[in-house]
Amino acid sequence: MNKNYLKRWRLILGGEAADGTGVSLTGQDINLDKTLTALYDSERTAGLGSSSPNVSRWLGDIRTYFPSSVVKVMQQDALKRLNLTSMLLEPEILATVEPDVNLVATLMTLSRVIPDKTKDTAREVVRKVVEELMKKLAQPMQQAITGSLNKSVKINRPRHNEIDWPTTIRKNLKHYQPEYKTIIPETRVGFGRKRAALKDIVLCLDQSGSMGSSVVYSGIFGAVMASLPSVKTKMVVFDTAVADLTEELHDPVDLLFGVQLGGGTDIQLALGYCEQIITRPTDTVMVVITDLYEGGNVNEMRKRFAALVASGVQVIVLLALNDDGSPAYDHSNASYLASIGVPVFACTPDLFPDLMASAIQKQDIGQWAAIHNIPIARGSRELVP
Repeated sequence: MNKNYLKRWRLILGGEAADGTGVSLTGQDINLDKTLTALYDSERTAGLGSSSPNVSRWLGDIRTYFPSSVVKVMQQDALKRLNLTSMLLEPEILATVEPDVNLVATLMTLSRVIPDKTKDTAREVVRKVVEELMKKLAQPMQQAITGSLNKSVKINRPRHNEIDWPTTIRKNLKHYQPEYKTIIPETRVGFGRKRAALKDIVLCLDQSGSMGSSVVYSGIFGAVMASLPSVKTKMVVFDTAVADLTEELHDPVDLLFGVQLGGGTDIQLALGYCEQIITRPTDTVMVVITDLYEGGNVNEMRKRFAALVASGVQVIVLLALNDDGSPAYDHSNASYLASIGVPVFACTPDLFPDLMASAIQKQDIGQWAAIHNIPIARGSRELVP
């Protein structure tokens, strides 16, 4: 058998006498093995302990030996297996962690207890993740929303934020300046002021602990949509109380620090608040992101969902907005919502822009989900293709 193949199995199995590989490690592989042992064999070894230097050294080691994608997985495993969450309250530890969505969700959970000495470092970690996600997700979101506009309304003297750039460029190709590698936009074409009244969007987010990564992505998308003049976006978060974070959408970092992950769930209370802020039901898309485990009055929650649908609001329930796989959720409530025409499913961040574009165009969301092979609730206890 290939020696390198056996060495990989030796590292996986941990070197017990019964691992059967007969491989002895040398050089850097010994240090790599110690790094893995500290995390995955902590029950029979000293593990990482509670020492900040030990944890800092280990975080540095895994970044040396493994690619970024693996580092993020190992960090999450360390938080869960070794209960190292409290170590994130130390700025020197936090500064060495590889930032990702799950880490931001953990920091949101700890936001009430983060000491002053760590807050600046925590903000920088969150900001880094937000900036990376904005680079990745902003353009698809903007293009999807813009592409769903009513392009039949055109004006020739648009404001800067009303310009239809693709049409304007085509109209002015004859004014191309080779020496400057640009065009002179002699004729500008815009969408017109009717864009501003196209749609209202309400994002209603469950901020219970299990929804952490979904809240992070929702905050990013909410900030992007709030920057578009074609839609009016509002963001509401809830546990057993309701908070309107619409005014924070201009800065997603502030918005995420305003979320208090954890606690109970009162969906009907949040729906009642959203009913009050919806002024144009037939022009409103409401996305409720929740696992549907209602800690309040279930019957009242169902009545409020039914009332929103009856008023003309286009309601979509996302069980999750992340890449974490199939979510746990309340099957009975999902079944009820499906029976009144509310689509219920989980969505990945890369598909969310297209979902919103389809909703704005009032397409059949069930059909949209089927096209993308997304399991959707259909009035039974399970999500089905």
